Amino acid sequence: MRWTVYLSGEIHSDWRERIADGVAARGLPIDFSAPVTDHAASDAAGDMLGSEDTAFWRDHKSSKVNAIRTRTLIERCDVAVVRFGDKYKQWNAAFDAGFCAALGKPYITLHDAEVGHALKEVDAAALGWAQSTEQVVELLAYVARS
Repeated sequence: MRWTVYLSGEIHSDWRERIADGVAARGLPIDFSAPVTDHAASDAAGDMLGSEDTAFWRDHKSSKVNAIRTRTLIERCDVAVVRFGDKYKQWNAAFDAGFCAALGKPYITLHDAEVGHALKEVDAAALGWAQSTEQVVELLAYVARS
């Protein structure tokens, strides 16, 4: 079986690349998908629908346009990895985890112990909590085992 893993969350570090590199090094049958990770492009996703006078309505339109991609890719994935960094609040990642939970889609959270209390409900619905990309690769290697 070929697996599809959706990589959700924090966009300010190379965690996606580290997971992809680890999976490639092991030759695992896994493909990845992700949201738009270019912050400026994501913020401007709704601009094609016309300009707005306030940041709220610009963000509102862009979030809807981005949701076309996000919802579709989460629905199509076999499992999601949801990364929470320590520098920014990833409300979008929490929403993605909730969407996965609502769909019955398995997901793994990836975050440091320091934010564990804030994410207790998100972690409670996850099927795994990893603290490093290496742990995610190990977990994916186990579940993708043929």
